[in-house]
Amino acid sequence: MKSSKPLLHLLKPQTPKSKSPLFLTHHLCTNPISNPHDDDDDSLITQVLQLLQPNEQHWDFPQLHTLLFPNSITSPSPRSLLHITRRLTSPSKALEFFLFVSENLTPQDPPKGLLSSSFQALVELTLRQSPYETNLYELYKMAKDRNVPISPKAAGLLVQSMGRAGMEEEALIVFNELESGLKTTCIRNVVIGMLLKMGRVDDALKVLDEMLDPEAKFQVDEFTVDVVVGLFLRGEIRGRSVSEEEIAELVSKFGGRGVFPNSMVLTKLVSGLCRNRKVGLAWDVLHDVMKKGDAVEAAPCNALLSALGRGNEFKRMRELMAKMEEMGIKPNVITFGILINRLCKSRRIGAAMEVFEKLSGGVNGVSAEPDVVIYNTLIDGLCKVGRQEEGLRLMEKMRSQSGCAPNTVTYNILIDGFNKVGDIEKGRELFDKMKEEGIPMNVSTLNTMLDGLSRCGRLNTALEFFNEMERKGLKGNAVTYTILITSFCNVTNICKAMELFDQMLSSGCPTDAKVYYCLISGLSQAGRMEDASFVVSKLKEAGFSMDIVSYNVMIRGFSSKNRPDKIHEMIEEMEASGVKPDSITYNTLLAYLGKSGDFESAHKVLDRMLNEGVVPTVVTFGTLIHAHCLDGNIEKAMRIFRNMGSKSKIPPNTVIYNDLINSLCKKNDVEQALSLMEDMKDKGVRPNTQTFNALFKGLRENNLLKKAFQFMEQMVEEDCNPDYITMEILTEWLPGVGEIERLRKFAQGYPVSEPQPQQKDGIVAL
Repeated sequence: MKSSKPLLHLLKPQTPKSKSPLFLTHHLCTNPISNPHDDDDDSLITQVLQLLQPNEQHWDFPQLHTLLFPNSITSPSPRSLLHITRRLTSPSKALEFFLFVSENLTPQDPPKGLLSSSFQALVELTLRQSPYETNLYELYKMAKDRNVPISPKAAGLLVQSMGRAGMEEEALIVFNELESGLKTTCIRNVVIGMLLKMGRVDDALKVLDEMLDPEAKFQVDEFTVDVVVGLFLRGEIRGRSVSEEEIAELVSKFGGRGVFPNSMVLTKLVSGLCRNRKVGLAWDVLHDVMKKGDAVEAAPCNALLSALGRGNEFKRMRELMAKMEEMGIKPNVITFGILINRLCKSRRIGAAMEVFEKLSGGVNGVSAEPDVVIYNTLIDGLCKVGRQEEGLRLMEKMRSQSGCAPNTVTYNILIDGFNKVGDIEKGRELFDKMKEEGIPMNVSTLNTMLDGLSRCGRLNTALEFFNEMERKGLKGNAVTYTILITSFCNVTNICKAMELFDQMLSSGCPTDAKVYYCLISGLSQAGRMEDASFVVSKLKEAGFSMDIVSYNVMIRGFSSKNRPDKIHEMIEEMEASGVKPDSITYNTLLAYLGKSGDFESAHKVLDRMLNEGVVPTVVTFGTLIHAHCLDGNIEKAMRIFRNMGSKSKIPPNTVIYNDLINSLCKKNDVEQALSLMEDMKDKGVRPNTQTFNALFKGLRENNLLKKAFQFMEQMVEEDCNPDYITMEILTEWLPGVGEIERLRKFAQGYPVSEPQPQQKDGIVAL
């Protein structure tokens, strides 16, 4: 009889004990095949366990030998050794027992089944002891030195547990040294996951390729798909990146072996592809999985459907729905919600209502009750196309459906809908009904009411409502103050806007940049540049930055105040903060410089604009032309005008023609002014009242009556109404040359060439 104590120091009981990872490995393998005469082992198991109850130092080894090896030809069964080892209370006892058995086997005993099952139980017990990391690998080396065969379950436990303990290299050594017959699908899945997390992507794919071989003994399964695709999608791998196209190709290969990602993984893949604007690839992946026979659920289809909807690809949405029906994939309430949402957003409310009716009544064997979200989406869609009354009726239908009562969002949508069409009274009625029903109000309710009242110019009522809600505990947010401040700025009540701004800051209300931008704009337009600068300083204190719109507003404001120093300061600050000037910035500077008569600087600004790649607009050229016309340099203005068509290819507008025609007529160059009128006609630019007024002045100075009558006729034909300036010019001119009748017809809106009945007293009815 032999007894040995090597390795026992590794397995002394330690505290505290952590939860065993065995629960994570139950899927790895089944237990070894047991002896058909299991009942015969029970007596032996009981006797041995009783004998091993004391500490291992006090074991009766002779008695133990007698029980296990009663004669030279009898050995305990693998089952009995497995259960004895498992039921020992500590790894140290289990190891002592394992060593005793291994050292007392006779050369004639077949060690394979005996030691394999006992070693498996020893590994299981070791995993219940923390820390177990070093012990596991030492046990493996011991088993290898003693030529103990590793059972499939023990192999799986070793590989997976070492991997989880951060001993990836040791786990891979164990895997590589296993016999090929032990490298089961389960173990390979563990190794692939381990390699991917280590960043050894190519090594993992090599193992995967072996499993994908049609002749492979251990092929891929659903868990393989979830491990590989799941890790790639979650981004839990180091090393080289794997493209979405590669992931899609892997899914296709898995499908070729009859295994597919689970619904959650497939949905995540489709969603990720769609999010990265690879909707076509998402379509191909989903249809390939369907084609190869997987029972696809609604969730991944919904992900693709949603992406197609965002792109307004309604034809492909119909194709997908048809494919779902063909494959027997039942749409759920989310599917219908996506369809309704996209149809509403594209203003196809009729089609959305049809989908809603089918959902409520059941379609193709699928019946689902619409939820609050679907009702709210439809009501919102109806309100946005001016069908508020239908939205109200739909809310009443909600009440009739069990568990689907209108909520805060429902009322907010309807209040906003009626406010937007100016029906403030109906909006207030809904608000009162909301209070009556005890439906909680939120800041969106407050903002919706304020926006409606402000749009209708009822600012005092809006302010009273705001104060009332604040007293009741419903505090405003940045949007609330933006609505009020903007509204008071629009009616030039800057004092009230500033008062609200101060109230917002003192109340500790979280702000956003927009409220500052609105006030800066209002103050600048009102010419209160010192106050605007103060708000800019507060904006920066709050951690926000000026945007291009705010800079442009400030530059325009300082231009109107003729503050070149402040304009320069704004431009320097823009450049320092990395905000690039846009066409509006340059146009504002050109207007200021032109008005100041600094044409040299103006053209330098234009050159810089072109060099910076900012495309000039019609306003850019119009600004320069207007400035030169005011300066009396009509030749320079005409040169810029001609360059617009020949070089910049920007068509002039009515304003530019008006400036040029007015200047030419003032210079008494009526002939060139008339040629510009022809040019307007050729380019399809419609003249307005100011165009004709400028011409009439020039024609009057040269007494060109026939031309004047032609343009009067044109004004009548084009329904271009004369203003007081038109009538002043013509009244000073035509009666003096005996054309009072033509003037009368023109004033009454009749063609000046048609005869009209004479008025009795000859007085012109103007």
